[in-house]
This record gives sequence, structure tokens and C-alpha cells, in this order.
Amino acid sequence: EAKGLPHPPHNYNSISLDSKLTMARSGIAQGANKGHITEQRERAPRPSQSKGKLGKRTALCREIAREVAGLSPYERRILDMIKTGGSSADKRVYKYAKRRLGSHKRALAKREDIKAVNSKMRAKQAGA
Repeated sequence: EAKGLPHPPHNYNSISLDSKLTMARSGIAQGANKGHITEQRERAPRPSQSKGKLGKRTALCREIAREVAGLSPYERRILDMIKTGGSSADKRVYKYAKRRLGSHKRALAKREDIKAVNSKMRAKQAGA
């Protein structure tokens, strides 16, 4: 332990939830693995664990909307930044998207989305 630093916080829950589930019971009344010997059941995943997953219908609707409406003005500007490129294009695109969308996560997702649009357009031009 380094000098002058406070003590690390105590971890009273040193046994994590995962290790509790995987540890076999010993059949003894005391100790870390106390309790009757039982068989661990496989639990069904909770509905909350699939929250935010993109469904087929939603993906199709978004694809059609993008096809019909095209890119919004700020998305076109991002696409232009990607096309003109340069060494710090990724960073500039990220900063611009973050200002527009308000969060780090959304900005990264938008940057990847527009990059995918760009690569799709380039593939289309190469094929045609």
C-alpha cells in the first residue's frame, strides 16, 4: 500500500452473485457452502435482459424510412466529413455528432452508422 493513500474500501460482499450460483453446497450447516445439497436449476432469461434489442420489424421500418427520406442535413455533413477524410476525420466527426446528439454513446453509434452508409454507397458505385 502506497504511503499517504487512504485505505481501500472494504468489500463486505466479497463473494459475487455468480460464484454463489456456481458453488456446490456441502450439506454442512456452517461455512461458505452451507446448506442442503441441491441441484441448480437453469433459470429462464428475464424479459428485462432483452431490453433494447433491435427487432426485425423495427429494423425493417428504419431501413425503409432511411431509403425514402434519405439523410438529414447534419448526417449529410458528417458523410461529407468522412468523404473528405484527413488524419483527424474520425475525431472531428465524433465531436460534431456529440454536439448534435448530446452523448458519447450516440455520437459513436451515429459515426459508425454513417460510415456504413458511406461504404454501402461506395460498394454500389463500384458495382454499377
